[in-house]
Amino acid sequence: MRRLCFPSCRRVLRGRFPGPLATAILVVGFVLATPSRQLAHDVPGDVTVQAFVAPEGGQLRLLVRVPLEAMRDFVFPQRGLGYLDLDNADSMLRDAIMVWVGDELQLYEDDRLLTGQQLRAVRVSLPSDRSFASYDQALAHVTGQPLPTDTEIVWQQAMLDALFEYSIESEESQFSVNPTLGRLGIRTITVLRFVLPDGTVRAFEYSGNPGLVRLDPRWHQAALRFVVLGFEHILDGIDHLLFLVCLVIPFRRLGPLVAIVTSFTVAHSVTLIASAFELAPSALWFPPFVETLIAMSIVYMAFENIVGVKLRRRWLITFGFGLVHGFGFSFALSETLQFAGAHLLTSLVSFNLGVELGQLFVLVLLIPSLHLLFRFAIAERVGTILLSALVAHTGWHWMSERAAQLSLFDIEIGLPVFNLALLASAMRWTMLLLIIVGLLWLMYTLFPQTRDDDEEKRSTLAK
Repeated sequence: MRRLCFPSCRRVLRGRFPGPLATAILVVGFVLATPSRQLAHDVPGDVTVQAFVAPEGGQLRLLVRVPLEAMRDFVFPQRGLGYLDLDNADSMLRDAIMVWVGDELQLYEDDRLLTGQQLRAVRVSLPSDRSFASYDQALAHVTGQPLPTDTEIVWQQAMLDALFEYSIESEESQFSVNPTLGRLGIRTITVLRFVLPDGTVRAFEYSGNPGLVRLDPRWHQAALRFVVLGFEHILDGIDHLLFLVCLVIPFRRLGPLVAIVTSFTVAHSVTLIASAFELAPSALWFPPFVETLIAMSIVYMAFENIVGVKLRRRWLITFGFGLVHGFGFSFALSETLQFAGAHLLTSLVSFNLGVELGQLFVLVLLIPSLHLLFRFAIAERVGTILLSALVAHTGWHWMSERAAQLSLFDIEIGLPVFNLALLASAMRWTMLLLIIVGLLWLMYTLFPQTRDDDEEKRSTLAK
């Protein structure tokens, strides 16, 4: 074995580098000199999966289309310059679709896991094929004639279509799916369409693994899902939490808190529901504009705490900023409303309920903490100033960053063209404005005795 190494190499390595380091250098050089593995084993960046789910009689059909390059760890037979060998690929294509798709699908009928999955058809399609535009076209395509075996298609560009079938008790049952297709790519988007027995198509689009998706949920199932979503959102939204902290710091008694929190709740509920019914502007600059206003609301509330605030002014301003925060909630909710099924309004109300439960949870923890802090650690006025200054500092940085993002958009507001669409939009906005004014009047009626602490003290001394 010593004859296999040149003496000069041994002398260089032994004279200049220690033994382990020389070995490491040789290993690295060997790895770099070795040809890389085939691209079939690389993880694709963006993968789009298309699927149809349709109950028909005693069967549930699942049509799915996946890019073939997402089927890793399979070296498909090739011919010529990397063309897929369709003559000899059928068996491996079936194995690949089962490993990467079939085994990653769990379908339920009335919360009962469906078993006995059957792979009825598999075929390769050209990337230009548009048969998955509708369920009928996709079914006819997958069960129709396969591509001619002499088709020259590079395997990385091919699409793999499959038809799975499950036995079911009734097409009127409630169906749900728990897909775990996220591992197909670094970013996997699934477009799933559920075809109801009456022909209605309900579309879903989600990223990664969404968990259990109820394809036609009952009202209580949709309500429960959105209550949880609302609760989680308020706990994850640090900007909304800081706004809530600013509201609570100077007013920790039940009476003022009821007025302020009710004002915020009513306001953001109005704009959240309005956005769901497409009353919000659809321009690209609107989301960053709203996010900038949310950061501005935090800064304003924090500075108001520092200089002093009256309760009547606080709940009025809270109402105004609540309208802005409602648009912010709608951005987070826009992608999940697809899971509401036919229960849009129920889901919106449930989401609001979840938000309020989250706020109450935060208040239950925050108010006693502030009482203990101001009683044993620091004077209330000094503590209010310090906490508000910290919140203002954070909000100011957010406002600056979001304003910089907003400046990247060209905001052009031209003269509107008068037509029936403009008239309908104006009527909807007028109705929304009347609702807001009516709610403000109702708030004044419910909270006529809102006074700040100084006014209460003066009235007590006068007696």
